Amino acid sequence: MHLEGKTAIVVGLGRSGVAASRLLIARGARVIATDAAARDRLSAEALALEVAGATLAAGGHDSQVFERADLVIVSPGVPSFPALAAFERTGREVIGELELASRFVSAPIALIGGTNGKSTTTALLGEVLAADGRRTFVGGNFGVPLAEVAFEAWDALVVEISSFQAERVPTLRARVHALLNITDDHLDRYATFDAYADAKGNPFASMGEGDVAVVPLGDARVARQAARGKARVVTFSSEPGAAADVAPDGDAIVDRVTGARYPLSGVRIQGAHNVANACAAIACASALGAKPASIATALGSFGGLGHRTALVGEIDGVRYYDDSKGTNVGASVAALRGMVEPRAVLIAGGRDKLGAYEPLVSALRDRGRALVVIGEAAARIAEAAHGVVSVEHATSMADAVARARHLARPGDAVLLSPACSSFDMFRDYKERGDRFVDAVRALARGEEVTS
Repeated sequence: MHLEGKTAIVVGLGRSGVAASRLLIARGARVIATDAAARDRLSAEALALEVAGATLAAGGHDSQVFERADLVIVSPGVPSFPALAAFERTGREVIGELELASRFVSAPIALIGGTNGKSTTTALLGEVLAADGRRTFVGGNFGVPLAEVAFEAWDALVVEISSFQAERVPTLRARVHALLNITDDHLDRYATFDAYADAKGNPFASMGEGDVAVVPLGDARVARQAARGKARVVTFSSEPGAAADVAPDGDAIVDRVTGARYPLSGVRIQGAHNVANACAAIACASALGAKPASIATALGSFGGLGHRTALVGEIDGVRYYDDSKGTNVGASVAALRGMVEPRAVLIAGGRDKLGAYEPLVSALRDRGRALVVIGEAAARIAEAAHGVVSVEHATSMADAVARARHLARPGDAVLLSPACSSFDMFRDYKERGDRFVDAVRALARGEEVTS
């Protein structure tokens, strides 16, 4: 990709936008870095782009700036706006940071997408390839943007990709692309569920016959997306005895493509949803030629990620789990149904993504002891669960934990899995999870927590 002398606009100056700007500058482009936020709200890294040679345009998107550009790079969280739509109508290129970075890397790319489980699968696959002796980049939507490291020497690139990132990837070609699932999410961004699904599936369109699409067995919606390209399809399942290419069979996960067996007792991450993640990671690793011994080593050492059904502690025979990363209904259903404990008091709520709560209510009917709701979506979730389990409203995370403690019985779990984003009450899902952990630990010490 030749950028010398061209004018490129980068829209959105979060970490990926800053990374894209720096890559463009390094390749000789004239960069105009723009953000809707006022200058005094930009990060130090964004402001430093001026020193690096970019022109900074904060506080909005001037249509006149777009008129003289050759190329626009849009950050993942930025929806369309009039000046951008007008630029697209001219036929000039509009791409995302991930697409831009992919044009400057030579190592094979493994994309991990899906509504739920993609961060865990991304991290696990990275562990496998590292155990296989490869210098492996692990990032994308999960952690470091690819544009930050595009000029470094890698043996493999494991990239988590969100639907937002997948909206603009016209030439990105993955050697392996796993699409783990597609459930209701981000319907505040997409006009229809089909539009969301199509965004998720965009990377398949550029895949060729030498590439591998990893998909869940029996998921027609994901299969339709995989069929948009020419990749060979490999299936996985968490159901024991399923006729998938990679699935549990007896006491082991069996990879029927290679014939390898991985004892379930040697898989450190627990829960049915994590068995699915492990099967998907095995399928991806095998497609990339990883040795079975490397896969087994990583399965035994990888303990999962923070805020993803992480055991916080036990009080009076009740275990408390932090699944703050459960930011949509599908994730919370998977967490609730995957509990070892027969019943759980669920803490849910936050900023509503406008999806349906019926699957969560169904899981509560089967596995729920009670429900504690918080945040902007509290009333809507409570209404959906009315008559299924007892419901209490909490005013803060500490209040939610205290209420859950009184509702739980010995042998139960208390599960924070909000089914919503965190931005109504917290900076992000990590802060929300940290507040939960603080409240649980304070209760364990016999302290009163009021914030």
